[in-house]
Amino acid sequence: MSGNPTAEVEFDETDLELLEYIESDFDVSLETLAEQLDLSKSAVHYRLNKLKESGVVTGITADLDSLAFGLDMVALTEVSVVHERGYSEEFAEELGAVDGVEQVYYTMGDVDFVLVVRVQDRDQMNGVIDDIIAIEGVEQTSSRFVMDEHRPDEGVVSNLPDAATDVLLDN
Repeated sequence: MSGNPTAEVEFDETDLELLEYIESDFDVSLETLAEQLDLSKSAVHYRLNKLKESGVVTGITADLDSLAFGLDMVALTEVSVVHERGYSEEFAEELGAVDGVEQVYYTMGDVDFVLVVRVQDRDQMNGVIDDIIAIEGVEQTSSRFVMDEHRPDEGVVSNLPDAATDVLLDN
């Protein structure tokens, strides 16, 4: 999340509407998008390519259900580390390489990193924590176990605050 690689991208309402459609279902056909947006298929194709080339659309992925793999134990693990010049990138890379670590956030405040860890059972969770504390420079960890997940719509565009949409459209 360093910097803002798409700071110079200019959006219009149609771009945002297109992004909302593909974010909820990337498998949607050009015909369907053209019909929904009241555009030609070539116009939709052009806009999609422009959004890919500018780095707004970064890839095509499948959303997999972690529960289908039995990964229903989730912990939010806080990690404090030794502070040395340039430490955040190095530690983020090492923490992210630990099997079971799903997300790594570099934070400011009482802890340096917050990790989302997802595993099948306590033995695996202990293994992840052991791997984390084995990283040279990790001083302390603290984990909070998730009792229930409430997943709002995970879409970026559909969850934009009105003020953020206004900023994007004013470019």
